Amino acid sequence: QVQLVESGGGLVQAGGSLRLSCAASGSIFRINAMGWYRQAPGKQRELVARITSGGSTNYADSSVKGRFTISRDNAKNTVYLQMNSLKPEDTAVYYCNVQGLTTNTRPFTSWGQGTQVTVSS
Repeated sequence: QVQLVESGGGLVQAGGSLRLSCAASGSIFRINAMGWYRQAPGKQRELVARITSGGSTNYADSSVKGRFTISRDNAKNTVYLQMNSLKPEDTAVYYCNVQGLTTNTRPFTSWGQGTQVTVSS
């Protein structure tokens, strides 16, 4: 079983910054892709950014390119999302997502509990 613990959300004024963290633990053999999703009220959950085990990144929404940066620390099984120049439309619950193999060499996909990010205007 793989557990994810998120931290770093909160309330910030427009133009401010936040850094989200998500640490994975448990029966992990290997972590492949790690990513961040968000879900605003009344909307579907959407991919924000994704990073592979080799460090290749993908930002799904053009509105976050240049403002958000995803990174990972493989030694700590942790993924980060640095969010700068935040806008009110970034307000959402942010979820991390981790895919990999367990120590039983079975594939897994785990979700974090979600962390609220609120940007005031």
